[in-house]
Amino acid sequence: MSEKRTCLYDRHVALGAKMVPFGGFEMPIQYTDITSEHQAVRGACGVFDVSHMGEVLVTGREAERFVQYIFTNDISGAPVGKIFYGMMLHPNGGTIDDLLVYKMGDEKFFLVINAANIDKDYAWISKQAEAFDVTTENQSDYYGQLAVQGPEAEKVTEEVLGLACQELAFYTFKLIEVEGETLIVSRTGYTGEDGFEIYGSHAYIQGAWDKLIESGRAKPCGLGCRDTLRFEVGLPLYGDELTDEISPIMAGLGMFVKLDKPEFIGKEAVAKQKAEGVEKKIIGIELEGRAIPRHGYEVVVDDQVVGEVTTGYSSISTGKSVCMALVDAAHAKLGTPVQVRIHRKLQPGKVVKKRFYEKHYKQ
Repeated sequence: MSEKRTCLYDRHVALGAKMVPFGGFEMPIQYTDITSEHQAVRGACGVFDVSHMGEVLVTGREAERFVQYIFTNDISGAPVGKIFYGMMLHPNGGTIDDLLVYKMGDEKFFLVINAANIDKDYAWISKQAEAFDVTTENQSDYYGQLAVQGPEAEKVTEEVLGLACQELAFYTFKLIEVEGETLIVSRTGYTGEDGFEIYGSHAYIQGAWDKLIESGRAKPCGLGCRDTLRFEVGLPLYGDELTDEISPIMAGLGMFVKLDKPEFIGKEAVAKQKAEGVEKKIIGIELEGRAIPRHGYEVVVDDQVVGEVTTGYSSISTGKSVCMALVDAAHAKLGTPVQVRIHRKLQPGKVVKKRFYEKHYKQ
């Protein structure tokens, strides 16, 4: 299958980016090196092309009831401009996708889904929508999206792009009229730092990217450091820490599953998991040495394989060799001694919190 390209593809190539397939797109994994791009976001400001993400608009008389039915978090009575994080589940509690829901009006919701799941998600959403008085529209091909991330993100977004964003609280958004079109500007982020997402037409996003790069105040950053940044603060990646088989309860994301809602798909299964416990859990592991654990490596306790690594790195911000892993729940307690098999050798470590680095969001 040939990979799709975002509206910024030519600009990535012109900057010398290393391009790789990701989620059905050709995406930049790095421009210079992952470490310097990672440190730019932690210390100043970086800009990511996230135009590969999917966007679905849900409108109609029953829009809120419909989103409540397919989404684990509770959006009832929320003010316009609020954003929610949560999941769409299979009836057995496995995760179809994790997503953001933007409330644009009482009868209008904007869903942001993962690139690799756009077709799967939209087919599923459309099927569920048949029982409701709603209209769904896949707007993924229209929108480009930039993520401006880091402690300088607010100043850069305001001063370089001229987008007033200072008053936005964490997990809120607003619509801004610019150059004859309506932009969506939000404050969420996937790096553990303050940051903004800007959704607009391809032409606007291309122009905004050019302004940011030419200003020298936002370093172009690839998916490589996007992964190291989100991983350090314990944020999941669909396909690793959440899958069709891994529920949000197993992933330690139960706070985004509101069981006091009347109903949502998968509620019965995750309620049972919360009440009775789960067989496997996503944990953090810190190794004693410098060997680097990678996705798929075995986790061992008392010579028995008890799980496998979902994401692992030598943390750029802390210098420690750490990973997240899906393991048997019996070995998930903090402080539990474990080993990770790296190149046939067992490396000793222990179970720690999944947040290896403290977040620096604006509260």
